Amino acid sequence: MSALSSHAPRGFAPAPAPLRFGRESASGDGSVEWLLKRNCSIAPRQLLMFYLSLSALSLAIATFFWVRGAPLVMPFAGIEILSVGAALLVYARHATDRERVRLATDVLTVECTIGLHTVAVELSPNWVRVEPEHGDRSWIELSDRGRRITIGRFIRPEHRRAFASELRWALRRWQYESRAAC
Repeated sequence: MSALSSHAPRGFAPAPAPLRFGRESASGDGSVEWLLKRNCSIAPRQLLMFYLSLSALSLAIATFFWVRGAPLVMPFAGIEILSVGAALLVYARHATDRERVRLATDVLTVECTIGLHTVAVELSPNWVRVEPEHGDRSWIELSDRGRRITIGRFIRPEHRRAFASELRWALRRWQYESRAAC
């Protein structure tokens, strides 16, 4: 038996060292936060600069051909710029999608931001159930006395079970610490 597990209370697993998906607060208040977000390789501001430079290049080429006597190149360049702009706008709109789960004193706060829509739910850590929605690789459902929210969109399916286990562990630790403080 290891030194860590010999000091853990019965039925209480020692902490994963360190937390794989979340991080504990540096303030020492015992809160834990998980920030799950898309793996985007380019920030929206960088994307805008790329789009502007691509548009300028396309317009420069279209202007060159227009001056040389090919006027139909300009409308097609305009259609191209608008099409690429629409596609990049859809990408940029979802580049900041995220799920934030925070376990703090007496509350588990879950915020899901998808596009321009944000849903925030506060759950009681004493009543939260963490379950896969359908199977081991499906999204994770958090429920508390009739309230439900689904998370795990931004975690690879093979890592969702480990994330759910880490979240369950943090909830058990919180329950143990809250009982010990009484």
